[in-house]
Amino acid sequence: MHKLVKKKILIPFAAIVILVAGSSFKSDFFEIAKQIEIFTTLFKELNMNYVDETNPAELMDTAIKNMLEDLDPYTKFLNEQDVEAFKINNAGEYSGIGSLVRSYKDRLLIVEPYKDYPADKAGLKAGDEIIKIGDITVANFDDNASELLKGANGTTVQVTFKRQGETKTTTVKREGIDVDAVPFYKMVNEKTGYIVLSKFNAKASKQTKEALIDLKGKGAEKIILDLRGNPGGLLSEAINVTNLFVPKGELIVTTKSKVKKFNREYKTKNRALDTEMPLVVLVNGRSASASEIVSGSLQDLDRAVIMGARSFGKGLVQRPMKLTYGTQLKVTISRYYTASGRCIQALDYWNRDDSGNAVRTTEFNDFKTRNGRKVQDGGGVLPDIEIDAAKTNTLTNALLASNTIFDFATDYSYKNNIEDVSKFTFTNTDFSDFKNFVSKSNFSFETKAQKALREALSADDKDIYGSNVQEVYKNLLVEMDKSKLNALDTFQKEIQKNLEDEIVKRYFYREGLYNYYLLKDEAILAATELLQNNQKYTSILK
Repeated sequence: MHKLVKKKILIPFAAIVILVAGSSFKSDFFEIAKQIEIFTTLFKELNMNYVDETNPAELMDTAIKNMLEDLDPYTKFLNEQDVEAFKINNAGEYSGIGSLVRSYKDRLLIVEPYKDYPADKAGLKAGDEIIKIGDITVANFDDNASELLKGANGTTVQVTFKRQGETKTTTVKREGIDVDAVPFYKMVNEKTGYIVLSKFNAKASKQTKEALIDLKGKGAEKIILDLRGNPGGLLSEAINVTNLFVPKGELIVTTKSKVKKFNREYKTKNRALDTEMPLVVLVNGRSASASEIVSGSLQDLDRAVIMGARSFGKGLVQRPMKLTYGTQLKVTISRYYTASGRCIQALDYWNRDDSGNAVRTTEFNDFKTRNGRKVQDGGGVLPDIEIDAAKTNTLTNALLASNTIFDFATDYSYKNNIEDVSKFTFTNTDFSDFKNFVSKSNFSFETKAQKALREALSADDKDIYGSNVQEVYKNLLVEMDKSKLNALDTFQKEIQKNLEDEIVKRYFYREGLYNYYLLKDEAILAATELLQNNQKYTSILK
């Protein structure tokens, strides 16, 4: 049984002022004022009297981060750089080198250079480790060094990087970068169009509409809308995208909060582009937030068949609140509910287990779609048709998080030459090579069962259990480690899907990956087949 943990939160002055100003905490005002006074006097006395010199800014930063950590992972303090990045993400435009970059403590990793943008033109490739930007060594830079790659259009920056053990340098000329919400769309066959919607920035509904109009002009009578891997974005754009397929005046989402002004109903405001054409929406475990509003409400309204794997399960809405000195608090203000009235939030951050982890919803409530089909809340959007290759598991997630799949793809790309995406096949021999790569790497992850066994072998228990029992435990842990490697075969389909995606991008960029999907992606092939069978499609929705 999960243990419910109640937590007291020490609230810094700057954050509280905004919360008081923006909310109606009438009954709690005295308590809030009291805690502000306690904190400010504590902060003053600490900095004035501590035995060594203190850094007030760092202390406050630590206090704020630790306070927010007790809430949910989406409520965050944004410094001036974070605020700028937040604006760029929503606007879809910035000036820089045109590459997805991942920041580590002592280096930056090029994850994906965008075709024909500065990083690509300068010869940077996925897997390159940036160790120096201009005269600044990344390892010695305290803040996020990726900010050094941004700059005004036309300016240049010298980058020193490591590739396959060799140190190289290149000069990158920055330019304006447009981040498309719809990076790809194309006809699958004579009557079926395919649209990739990768994020819900300010361009999402406009670009989706333009793609839909263009595809209809080319003969599309059916559409596959791909939201896999889409982390969400602007709520307003989720409503507008849904509005392309449902009539004006439809309730799409409701937000509910303890703050009255945040309680709202969001309805479609415009004339739909097409309310009749058969529609399949693809989702997976990385489809979140706005993606779940679109897929969930189209499911609730029986307007589309949802295919793929259960979505992420983020039913929380955030809003940026302005603080002083150009900073902001991105705070969770409400929960959202799809058209049928369900909240698809999967994790309960306000009730935690003994380890302090958010409790995952295991008991679901039933709701009805417009046609009376049963749908459930609490665990993301469950597709009408599940696709095995789209599913995720702890092993695959661990391989992705540890960069093991990424690193294998880097090695593969330097050892193999692929000239035609349509001829690329990841063979069983390639998968055997991957298994060998994993066994020789530093990859490791601990399951819940292993964690429990290790805790049972803790120092406190050594006097209780005899040496024979301890030996059994140790042998069991060894066998469990071996079984985890065997699990690579069990989940080959899901793992291989991620390997293929990463490898194809190395040769043919993002556009090539989507063209590869049209040829071999299990979910797209299944969606295309379903849309060709109107009787089956209609029977699912009824």
